[in-house]
Amino acid sequence: MEVAHELPQLIESHRLRSRVHQMPQLSPRHLRGREELHLAHLVLSFITMGYVWQEGEEGTVQVLPRNLAVPYWEVSEALGLPPILSHADFVLANWRRKDPNGPLEIENLEPIITLPGAESLRGFVLVTLLVEKAAVPGIKAIIRALPAILQRDEETLQRALEELAGAIEAMREALRRMHDHVDPAVFYAVIRIFLSGWKDNPAMPAGLVYEGVSEEPLGFSGGSAAQSSVLHAFDELLGIQHRQDTAAFLHRMRSYMPPPHRAFVEEIQRGPSLKQHVLSSGDERLRAAFNHCVSALTDFRSYHITVVTKYVAVAAAKARAGRAEPGTGAGPALGKAPSALEAKGTGGSHIFSFLKSIRDTTREGMISA
Repeated sequence: MEVAHELPQLIESHRLRSRVHQMPQLSPRHLRGREELHLAHLVLSFITMGYVWQEGEEGTVQVLPRNLAVPYWEVSEALGLPPILSHADFVLANWRRKDPNGPLEIENLEPIITLPGAESLRGFVLVTLLVEKAAVPGIKAIIRALPAILQRDEETLQRALEELAGAIEAMREALRRMHDHVDPAVFYAVIRIFLSGWKDNPAMPAGLVYEGVSEEPLGFSGGSAAQSSVLHAFDELLGIQHRQDTAAFLHRMRSYMPPPHRAFVEEIQRGPSLKQHVLSSGDERLRAAFNHCVSALTDFRSYHITVVTKYVAVAAAKARAGRAEPGTGAGPALGKAPSALEAKGTGGSHIFSFLKSIRDTTREGMISA
């Protein structure tokens, strides 16, 4: 934990790799319960990303040393998670209240572990967390909607769909707060780098060797909102059919979710078809409620494209022109020219074509009158 809590300073002073080499061989044998395993995965994930990206995109390493790689692999196997920083680590498991009795609001929250990026890093983690929090009523609505379909309980289903639409709209409002808490230059030049993975990444084309685990390099995608179970669950309930290449990527991202989250999404997928139920019911109120959900989800995805444009495309253009403004607490990559990664998202996807495809296929899920 000492190394984890000093990560920003160790990375910015280029001392993290030497500290890792001095670490003893760690073992998860003495960890008790899943909570301690999750904390260990969080800590090892952040240290790994700092180790790999300490020198930015142009100074990557090819091997993760044994004393870090072996326990990381063992903890990951125990949890059913990949050995890389995922959305589950970066956001879902990485927060605490400053005042234990205070509200779950950004002013009373802080990340457990951080990386370079200072207040922008904090803001990125916590705003993303608040988007997940806003989705909670929608997840609860799904749990009520599925039995209501089977029981043909139209009143309960109607209310559940209204609550789902409201939750998606609240997610969009929560995402708006990104502009207040995250500097685009710091996100693009610092935070984005530390969320990059080593699959389909031109900076690490061969992947990463986990010493003591595999002699061959392994490839894993970096942290991405595509790894959140929330939007996967909404898509499955609403019967959104994404195009083949996009759907293949999204399904691969499910392997980065905690197993219970993945199981929840798969349970919805196996459940009764909401769309077919609405079509066969002939109930105009149900159709309107269903379309309200699809419209809200389309709008959320459109707004997400707007945010990504600001934090990736526009920030990249400014960096290329030499106009990026350094932010406080910037890491080693800040101010460097954009690399081949600039057209990709934090999860390694071609971000704009990917997001527009998802938005467009969501819109196509509307039921016409």
